[in-house]
Amino acid sequence: MAQITTGYVEVAPGVELFYREAGSGIPLVFIPGWTFSSAIFERQLTGLSDRYRVIAIDPRSQGRSTKTAAGNTYGVHGVDIGTFLQKMDISDAVLVGWSTGCLEAFATVRAHGVDRIKGFVGIDMSPKALSSTDGDWVEGSIEEIAEVSTDMLGTTAGQKGFVEFYATEVMVQRELNPEELDWITGDSLRTPTWVAQSLWGSAMLSDYLKEATELDAARPTLYILAEHWAETARAFLQTHMPKTDTQVLGGHMMFWEHADAFNQVIVDFVEGL
Repeated sequence: MAQITTGYVEVAPGVELFYREAGSGIPLVFIPGWTFSSAIFERQLTGLSDRYRVIAIDPRSQGRSTKTAAGNTYGVHGVDIGTFLQKMDISDAVLVGWSTGCLEAFATVRAHGVDRIKGFVGIDMSPKALSSTDGDWVEGSIEEIAEVSTDMLGTTAGQKGFVEFYATEVMVQRELNPEELDWITGDSLRTPTWVAQSLWGSAMLSDYLKEATELDAARPTLYILAEHWAETARAFLQTHMPKTDTQVLGGHMMFWEHADAFNQVIVDFVEGL
């Protein structure tokens, strides 16, 4: 097992992204979802670093990265990630985005193109969170999304309650013990609630279908889907990203709950590049 090291990279004046890194070889760059930090990928840093260079990022205003009053959108995060790859001299990254981390990867393509991307793995989020087309793979109904935005994300307690609900009902299939649930919610709460609300709105109103289609056509791509909506997600991806392979595993946080199986899926994908 390679030793995990940490560092910071300045991606804009006064804005530094924190990262964790282990191993050597093909660079796998893991991007966490809404409000979470690189710590969520500990089982990938330890489980894949015997084969690859594994890097996990704290996006702007998340984890130990710089908290900014402006720029808390996925478009800006994409600019940041492209700059991070440049500063780290990474020209052949396999981007692995979990949840809204998928949007950050697509936003990187929008801002910087695909030149520094060798492949892409999306973990369980549609390139378009809302849609008026019946049958599309979406995050939820407009009413559900509005309820989270207006009723739950106005306070730290509301953010904590939302993450607790999502962790126990969607992210993980088994029963979490209190320490595990505290760890998951605590990682989210390292992102200030006002940032969480801004990022939520940015995610729900994003449309990265164009970039997803571009990435599908230009580079090897894989989506790892949670079981609960796999049928809908697969049909959507076959329409919009027809070259993209799909795998189904566990719940939304399958990379943590089923780390060994997830890591093997990543190995199989990377070895096929």
